[in-house]
Amino acid sequence: MPNEEASFQSLSVAKTSEGATRRVGFELEFSGLDLEQTSQAVLSALGGEIDRKSVAEHEISVPDLGTFGIEIDWAFLKRNADAAGKGEREWVEPLSQLAPLLVPIEVVAPPIAADRLDCLSPMVAALREAGAQGTEESLIAAYGVHINTEIPDLTAKTLHRYLKAFALLQWWLMDAHAVDPARRLSPYIDPWPEAYLHEVLTLEDPDHANLIDSYLAHNATRNRALDMLPLLAHIDESSVRAVVDDDRINARPAFHYRLPNCQIEKPDWNLASSWNLWCVVEALANNAVGLNTLAGEFVDSDRLIIGVSRSEWVKRMNSWLVDHALV
Repeated sequence: MPNEEASFQSLSVAKTSEGATRRVGFELEFSGLDLEQTSQAVLSALGGEIDRKSVAEHEISVPDLGTFGIEIDWAFLKRNADAAGKGEREWVEPLSQLAPLLVPIEVVAPPIAADRLDCLSPMVAALREAGAQGTEESLIAAYGVHINTEIPDLTAKTLHRYLKAFALLQWWLMDAHAVDPARRLSPYIDPWPEAYLHEVLTLEDPDHANLIDSYLAHNATRNRALDMLPLLAHIDESSVRAVVDDDRINARPAFHYRLPNCQIEKPDWNLASSWNLWCVVEALANNAVGLNTLAGEFVDSDRLIIGVSRSEWVKRMNSWLVDHALV
């Protein structure tokens, strides 16, 4: 059934500890359009002023929302684009014309209050109408949607709750999102390893140091379905940089959720469908009884050599979520 009118669910914890509405940023990866076509589609939907910073990057300042980044998602091209703008490296501009055939265009929305996310729907519709093509268009690039949701507060207790919730849900979410086979095979959205799931689910006295050390011991890469490096770098940047030397890590107080497909070409797809599945993580993270019960069940279901049955655990999670009206 078409879901163009699907609404964005509310967060179970809507405010930060300082009383501000939590904010969310989205990143959309797709093909089918070049940089200028993408910028014009965003302008037509949201208005604002465009700044063509280089042949690889544009910015659009939208009143009341902030600055949207539009770029060709190729680090090599972006590094050389400034020189091209100064009359050097004449080959960069022709390369930028060809690049959208090989790498995605990316629209990076600024952090927007979670109760205003429906303002992004006209942009998605405009990009679709202009010809944007999503995940299924590419067999190699694994285009997706990234969701950057502000954490309610930075205490170790809160951080641990979210880590536990995602540890319990990650296999279920892979199925719920119907993650494209090409993306499943790619290295970009790997799940957390099972050894880490046990570690985070059995940790009894969380503090920032042991949470960060444990995560880095098992997940020293950006290529995770839930990439915690930006958030952990915001808490303790030196500890993260000492283990993962990657200048693409942008420290910020937000989860970096990379799992959803981008199916922007489909008339029955919108951002709410991806967002609403992230809200299941939010709801479980703020259900203390459910977290403890399910964590105990997961650990108890471990079997020597074979570990936890993924298929059986997905069934258990689905049953629990239905029983508690979270799906």
